[in-house]
Amino acid sequence: MRWIYAKPDESVVEKLCSEAALSPLIAGLLAARGITSPEAATHFLSPSLEQLHSPYLLRGMKEAVERICAAIANQEQMLIYGDYDVDGTTAVVILKTAIELCGGKAEFHVPHRIKEGYGIKDDVIERAAAVGVKLVISVDTGIRAFQAAETARRVGVDLIVTDHHLPETNEGVPNALAVLNPNQPDCVYPCKALCGAGVAFKVAQALFARYKDAADQTKLTRSFLKMVAIATIADAVPLTGENRVMTKLGLEGLRRPVSGGLKALLEVSGLAGSGRVLQSGDVGFRLGPRINAAGRMDVAADVIELFTSRDPERCRSIAEKLDRLNTDRQAAEAAIVQQIEAQLAEDSDLNGKFCMVFDGEGWHRGVVGIVASRVVEKTGRPALVIATEGDEAHGSGRSVPALHLLDALESCRELFTRFGGHSHAVGFALPSARVPELKQRMNDFVRERLMPEDLVPELRIDAELPLTSIRPDLLQRIASLEPFGQGNPEPVFSACGVNLLVPPHELKEKHVKFRVNQRQADGRKSFNYEAMGWRMAQRVKEEGLQPGDRMDLAFTLTMNDHPEFGGLELALEDFRKTTAATAAN
Repeated sequence: MRWIYAKPDESVVEKLCSEAALSPLIAGLLAARGITSPEAATHFLSPSLEQLHSPYLLRGMKEAVERICAAIANQEQMLIYGDYDVDGTTAVVILKTAIELCGGKAEFHVPHRIKEGYGIKDDVIERAAAVGVKLVISVDTGIRAFQAAETARRVGVDLIVTDHHLPETNEGVPNALAVLNPNQPDCVYPCKALCGAGVAFKVAQALFARYKDAADQTKLTRSFLKMVAIATIADAVPLTGENRVMTKLGLEGLRRPVSGGLKALLEVSGLAGSGRVLQSGDVGFRLGPRINAAGRMDVAADVIELFTSRDPERCRSIAEKLDRLNTDRQAAEAAIVQQIEAQLAEDSDLNGKFCMVFDGEGWHRGVVGIVASRVVEKTGRPALVIATEGDEAHGSGRSVPALHLLDALESCRELFTRFGGHSHAVGFALPSARVPELKQRMNDFVRERLMPEDLVPELRIDAELPLTSIRPDLLQRIASLEPFGQGNPEPVFSACGVNLLVPPHELKEKHVKFRVNQRQADGRKSFNYEAMGWRMAQRVKEEGLQPGDRMDLAFTLTMNDHPEFGGLELALEDFRKTTAATAAN
């Protein structure tokens, strides 16, 4: 793994230190993220509702709002058509609740991942028309629903598409009443990276401006940002610009949840009652996976019921079900990862592939996206993971920074029955018989566009931070840059020449923990810290680390809250064994 050190402009760092009263470390971290003025630093560190963009900058918003308002005035029954992941289900909750708060009526449909699959289905629109629905609004889906748009016109249904996925390269957008997507041609919306729930929230924001006074608008906006924050983090869109504002304010609001569903979910996730502002990691690793589990393993409609029910007992029951489903999801994921790791170990030819494509009969299609991420982490290569079921195959892919994965799929579009996504994440379906050809063509496409060095994982190091410079208040100052995620990664530091004090301690056969030490240059004071290496146990064994070894560490700072042996510790991103040395005590 290559370590790439950030090199912020020193003049910018000095300016931020002097004019924004920031420490050199925080100023350097901001400068490296493109924050170059004191005003921009203030906006970044202290987001406010005033930084939200006007919803009407989204192309199609005026037409969409006028039609929804007409439906509310005429008491028409509307249908919201969502997706089954965190982004899609929370988007349904946002728009459905907003419409009802403005006096309208809205039912919803979220497809079953296995039985119906992704996207807007013609038969759902036809059934809606048959019972008198005249307006269907999609959330987090629909930007490639050309056939569904024509079906809606044929049966007399107005279709409003709200989505954030990339439009079709050649065919534009569906022929709907209105299309709201910051990525569509001729849309001037400043934040192109909104998630699906973010786009749905902009519709809600426009509706509140029509139906609510200023005080209620502010109150409702803050309340709805909780759900937007969860979706934005879980969908791994960049946490920059407006996304950062919405996520930061939403996470602050999660300290005081009002919804019975949110309270129940926080409880089963072990996050209730702490009184602290949740961090992006809490959402990404604890809340998000439990919400996603409904769509991956069962029926995503449970999520909408969880967040709209007023019955505390029912909320608790659904939250506990999501917790169980998440455990099932972890087991299904682990089983597939184990099979893939065995293939990697047995087939040496796989190590020469530029694109890793794995398929398996009977693999659970609800977890293949997560598994693809694991393959990318392990191999440093773009990966597709495909679940085959007889003649059909359904897959997901994840990429590396150097490759636009959706472009790769576009290059062999005739193989698929459907596909879509982003530069870094895709989903698709195709006949099982075409999987071998997909493997070859994807590998050829990537080989032509990437050099071998593009596949060497890189680790961005934000700054050198000797153990002798770490103080308890440093973690709090770094936390001011939260929320961390895509576009605003958690700062990674390096410390060179640290000493291993005691033998590494293996945890659960895959993690490892050890204690490291570094003395001040004058030798007067020693600084000792615990270092935690997640999924590094095997590597530590192979390196043969022993007390007295000297290492260079790449790490983030974290707080272990254990009442007996907690405290500030290092979360390892990488390590390098250097020359042996006698550990200082």
